[in-house]
Amino acid sequence: MALAIEPLKASFICTTPLLPLKPSKNLKSCQNPKKPRNLIIHCSVHPDPWSLSTGNRPKPISKNPKNPLSDDNARRIIKGKARYLSVLRRNQGPQAQTPKWIKRTPEQMVQYLQDDRNGHLYGKHVVAAIRLVRSLAARPDGSYNMREVMGSFVAKLSFREMCVVLKEQRGWRQARDFFGWMKLQLSYQPSVVVYTILLRVYGQVGKIKLAEQAFLEMLEAGCEPDEVACGTMLCTYARWGRHKAMLSFYSAVQERGIIPSIAVFNFMLSSLQKKSLHRKVIDLWREMVDKGVVPNSFTYTVVISSLVKDGLVEKSFKTFYEMKNLGFVPEEVTYSLLISLSSKTGNRDEAIKLYEDMRYRRIVPSNYTCASLLTLYYKNGDYSKAVSLFSEMEKNKIVADEVIYGLLIRIYGKLGLYEDAEKTFKETEQLGLLTNEKTYIAMAQVHLNSGNFEKALTIMELMRSRNIWFSRFSYIVLLQCYVMKEDLASAEATFQALSKTGLPDAGSCNDMLNLYIKLDLLEKAKDFIFQIRKDPVEFDMELCKTVMKVYCKKGMLRDAKQLIQEMGTNGLFKDSEFIQTLSMVMHEESGRPDYVDDTVEALNQINTLALELMLGLYSEVGNTCKVEEILKMLLKTAGGLSVASHLISKFIREGDISKAQNLNDQLVKLGCGAEDASIASLITLYGKQHKLTKALEVFSAIEGCTSGKLIYISMIDAYAKCGKAEEAYHLYEEVTGKGIELGVVSISKVVHALANYGKHQEAENVIRRSFQDGLELDTVAYNTFINAMLGAG
Repeated sequence: MALAIEPLKASFICTTPLLPLKPSKNLKSCQNPKKPRNLIIHCSVHPDPWSLSTGNRPKPISKNPKNPLSDDNARRIIKGKARYLSVLRRNQGPQAQTPKWIKRTPEQMVQYLQDDRNGHLYGKHVVAAIRLVRSLAARPDGSYNMREVMGSFVAKLSFREMCVVLKEQRGWRQARDFFGWMKLQLSYQPSVVVYTILLRVYGQVGKIKLAEQAFLEMLEAGCEPDEVACGTMLCTYARWGRHKAMLSFYSAVQERGIIPSIAVFNFMLSSLQKKSLHRKVIDLWREMVDKGVVPNSFTYTVVISSLVKDGLVEKSFKTFYEMKNLGFVPEEVTYSLLISLSSKTGNRDEAIKLYEDMRYRRIVPSNYTCASLLTLYYKNGDYSKAVSLFSEMEKNKIVADEVIYGLLIRIYGKLGLYEDAEKTFKETEQLGLLTNEKTYIAMAQVHLNSGNFEKALTIMELMRSRNIWFSRFSYIVLLQCYVMKEDLASAEATFQALSKTGLPDAGSCNDMLNLYIKLDLLEKAKDFIFQIRKDPVEFDMELCKTVMKVYCKKGMLRDAKQLIQEMGTNGLFKDSEFIQTLSMVMHEESGRPDYVDDTVEALNQINTLALELMLGLYSEVGNTCKVEEILKMLLKTAGGLSVASHLISKFIREGDISKAQNLNDQLVKLGCGAEDASIASLITLYGKQHKLTKALEVFSAIEGCTSGKLIYISMIDAYAKCGKAEEAYHLYEEVTGKGIELGVVSISKVVHALANYGKHQEAENVIRRSFQDGLELDTVAYNTFINAMLGAG
């Protein structure tokens, strides 16, 4: 046999055609070719000078010149061509492609030269047929007769050459018409190969019906479809999103016992995933593995993505580590999906491990990966790591997008770096990245956290002026701005706009209720509660507590019981100490409900806020027995006395003196006095109202107990305001005798009262004693002393 060269993508220079000679029997010298390599030959190379001689044959270079060449100097031409190509490779550099070396008999070599292919894959008549059929694309469909067009090629094209012409067609109409002409030729024979070529042409342009007709015709012609034909049909369905037809056809292929190649499975998996049919991707993947088809890197990438998006966390990581164990290197998108999944599930260690593996493999993370990691660090409070990651992004020249800038704004807000957050927001705007509402909302929330609702409203107005669509979350933040500003009209209008997007959330309802309570609009608060319970809004614990505050303030015992019963039967709040305590207190007479845990009281798990609310509720309705019962329960808890004292002070601030007095009397009855600050506030209030008797009752009730400095100061102040200067002086003497320092303010009040009522000697005694004790006086005290001395002459 002789060696010849068949170029792939380059044109060789024409050589002089060989004359047909008798073949030689000695072919062993031509059967040791060099290892084939590929070469791309550029057209700028000069023609090679090697060709067969027509007259005088040169003497062959051989160790045994007596033996003539078997193929009429063909080897000389081949070796010369090889040297010529060697020069080309050196000129082209390391990216050179060498032609493929093939074996030919001497007759084949002569025919190859006679065909005058000029370096092309096909002969001139095949190339001419290809060009002729392609040229029909410029003519309208039906305006030509393929039998007339191809009349000059009748009996000149073999079946293989006709298949080549069909394969090289670019238009489906020309392929269809030429195939019809093929079937009329004597050399045509039905074959799965030619039908596969036609299926491929139809599939590339989406002519699925024609492809189905061709497939049925193939079956009718008695051609059994092979793996390639079925794979071509499956890829056609997959390419154009015909997933039902694809899966139905795949079932038929399975029945025939045909197993598609991994390339076809990849095409099907990718197509299903693009339509978010992740469950079908997983099912097809399992079938593929069961049939023993070996997956490649692309298969694992697609399957892991579908496992992640379908929420199968364990299987996602199992498949990922299986992929790595098989030696495949995961792509960046695979790492990104798994890092994002770990971030969402709170698996911080796994996310960091994946990121470190990426860095080890020198895979540069994408914006999405960095955003997922920043989100994870933000949720876990690892702000230093977030800043470090941002530095790595700048080092690796990863351009930050709007999502990353939004996360940085939130991180700066959490760290209290409000100026840096505002600077980052402005930088985002200057870069032209400020397009998403989430970035505006992030900046507005930073301003709200800093207490600057005016700047937050400015951001929201800027967002509205740029016609950025307000989502539900935007209305929630806007409502928080108006609540903080105490702008009731704007808050109500915003809440109405929020309600149009769906049922309002519990947080927004809680904000509105707190605003009504703060503005002392309890009737509006009652109406609001009625409306949100009618809708119904899904309550959370904070909203439940706020609603209970309104019920307790208004003494709405029946509504409070109904709410607690509903919350107690709700599985979300069944184990709440707050709900358990309320239920235990309110159903004490009628028996505790089934959802109340008997161990709550025994384990000292009573919620003090719940008891405080119940004290306020039963004080409002005037049920003293229930108040006493709750107080007993409250005093058994840690900090219970403090809670009761706090409630007394709260009643005093709200002007409910009788409730404060009753609650204080109950504490005294139980042998406990309220905290000094609460008692002092009550005495001071009686003093302002000139109710000295009431003040004395409170003071006398706790006089046996250890009285604090605040109580004595408030009682002296009450004596002074009620015109009892002498009593104030006696109490002053008693207190100072005990070694209690009253302070400069109280002493000023005593001196002022004594001077006004002509008790100059007593006033002088107080002044002299203040100087003797080295009391540090302020300007008011000096002025008071001077006025008293002037008044005494």
